[in-house]
Amino acid sequence: MAITTRLKQGLRALFAFSTPIDIELAQHYLSRSQLALFQQMARPEQLHSLNVLRTLLAQETHTSPELAAAALLHDVGKARYHMAVWQKTASVLTEKLAPSLFDQLSQEEGHLRWWRAPFVVREQHPAWGAQMLREIDAAPGLIWLVEHHADPFSQWKDHPQAPLLARLKAADDAN
Repeated sequence: MAITTRLKQGLRALFAFSTPIDIELAQHYLSRSQLALFQQMARPEQLHSLNVLRTLLAQETHTSPELAAAALLHDVGKARYHMAVWQKTASVLTEKLAPSLFDQLSQEEGHLRWWRAPFVVREQHPAWGAQMLREIDAAPGLIWLVEHHADPFSQWKDHPQAPLLARLKAADDAN
């Protein structure tokens, strides 16, 4: 992902407090229990997810309900630990500049110390999000998209859900 995209994301997160959440758009695509999960997300993640959805909707005349819900909930696992912008920035920069250090810091080991949380959340949020969706009996396809949205696409290019995953990843990367 380009540095300019990351800078835009950081600025959006910093000014998220002044941007209204289009809850009606989320309600259109999410069940009541899914919407409750969406509302647990931090404001910057909600705004990001809504932007991902808008990107998908602008791409094609039809976006499947499953893909729309995945756009809104792909980062729901981050609701487990709300972080400041500087913490997110630290984990992104570490992953890009010192991947072996990121790998070491992102391993989940019992109680998380505040300084390790951003690394673990960045690494584990897809699995946590999938678990949260399993707990509300979400559709298997939605769960799969959330669980694998951060994986390299090449890992899943032959999977039946690959076309939806490719669209989700592209929209996520654009936002």
